[in-house]
Amino acid sequence: MAEIEVLSGVGDKGPACLRLTHRGRVWLLDCGHGPEASSPFDPAWLEGADAVFITHDHVDHIGGAAHAIGAGLPIYTTAITARSLPPGAEVHEIPVRGQIEIEGVRLTTGRNGHALGGVWFHFDLGGGLFYSGDWSEESHWFGFDEPPAAETALIDASYHLDDVTQDRRKADLNALLRWLPGTVLLPVPPSGRAGELALHLMDQGDVRLDDTCRDFVAQALAAGPAAGIADSAGAIRPLLDKPFDPAARFLICDTPNADGGMAWTLVKAARDAGRLGQDFHVVFTGHMTAHARAICAHPGGHFTRWNVHPPLRDQLGLVRRLGAKRYAPLFCTLPEEYLVVDRTGADVFFHEKITL
Repeated sequence: MAEIEVLSGVGDKGPACLRLTHRGRVWLLDCGHGPEASSPFDPAWLEGADAVFITHDHVDHIGGAAHAIGAGLPIYTTAITARSLPPGAEVHEIPVRGQIEIEGVRLTTGRNGHALGGVWFHFDLGGGLFYSGDWSEESHWFGFDEPPAAETALIDASYHLDDVTQDRRKADLNALLRWLPGTVLLPVPPSGRAGELALHLMDQGDVRLDDTCRDFVAQALAAGPAAGIADSAGAIRPLLDKPFDPAARFLICDTPNADGGMAWTLVKAARDAGRLGQDFHVVFTGHMTAHARAICAHPGGHFTRWNVHPPLRDQLGLVRRLGAKRYAPLFCTLPEEYLVVDRTGADVFFHEKITL
């Protein structure tokens, strides 16, 4: 008998951490921190754990890894994701697309359409257990692989009931950019939206990647299929030869909330020079922490979403394609609203322990 329990990730955009128990073994699926500073990883989640499985390298899924390493736990993840682990990790590499047997359990993985080296998990337990981590089916930079059938699904529902497609998001971003003068900074996670936004903007003006984003993009192109990128991703290669120029039309820079890295350096410089809101603008496109919200509260700060998580139609569509009998909508507030809007025929669960 196996059981799955959501320790963190139901009811808010908080750290991802789930506990899978089978045959007396305890596996944690993800060990996140944040994304808000007020939502740390809880070391108590490691109690009794025998191993940790990490879907991708964004902080709300990997940010607590230092605790797992300190506890001497083996970490199962892809080679790309492993590069973001703190020193000392006992890494057991899993494929980006493929199968591996771990202690008698078959684990199937596939590209999650969300992050470099990012994967979803499918455990061959109790009719199939699917955990998406974060995922998207709308990316032209990352690939997405269709998972096998699963009776139990834990899915990324970060956008909750929002059903706006990526095509509409692109149109909204283009409309905003058309009336913003001067230089536009787009803060991004280097292993996430950096490549995708760069691809989208290449035909709209001079695009420059900061060193961190360029390194991640170069790693992705060099790794090819192992990075989980789509076949169309190679179109970005010309940008790798362009040095960073802070006067370019579009700047794609680390960090996603402009609270560090080149993004924060540029925002501070523009603010101090009186350029913010004049010939320098910041456009956030993903989840905003308090730091990003503070920038947007003043002239020169803007927000328009770029889909890196599934809209509602994709969430429910995946539940149907999996043939799931039950699912948990993760990483959103008010998950109980899925009890009303759901038309999949599957049961919705939250914090309770589920027997597979």
